[in-house]
Amino acid sequence: MQKKEDGKIRLTREGYQKLEEELRYLKTVKRKEIADKISHALSFGDLSENAEYEAAKNEQAFIEGRILALEEKLRRAEIVDEEEVEGGFDRVRLGVRVVLENLDKGKIVEYSIVDSVEADPSLQKISFESPLAQALIGHTRGEVVEVKVPAGVVRYRIVDIRGKEE
Repeated sequence: MQKKEDGKIRLTREGYQKLEEELRYLKTVKRKEIADKISHALSFGDLSENAEYEAAKNEQAFIEGRILALEEKLRRAEIVDEEEVEGGFDRVRLGVRVVLENLDKGKIVEYSIVDSVEADPSLQKISFESPLAQALIGHTRGEVVEVKVPAGVVRYRIVDIRGKEE
């Protein structure tokens, strides 16, 4: 599965809400904090050698850039609703959790397949664009999938495919 040619970003409902929360925080809390920092730095007078003013302006530019990026992502977002997807959880696809058995090590791992903006490997959320997800997408329970990694090939058996909350 790839990004749509129309530029849409596929997000889970949770991922969409997370982006909305970050945007709301940046607009309401961070903007005020930075305005206060700039105001405080201006009270020192001479701006030519005012490191605090420069730092606050740089932070302001970063935050405004992040706000614009988040607004664009939310504008292009398409929410993947698990209940509306044809075929339920028969195949690995964006928005599901997949339980895998590493056949070389006998270890069980579980990942959520998400869009790149939601990906967080520390939370077992991998981008559908990652090599592992690309190898898994479209496959069903019981199938063995080989994934090419720098050290060679890793074989996984798909143990289960389920919704992210199961």
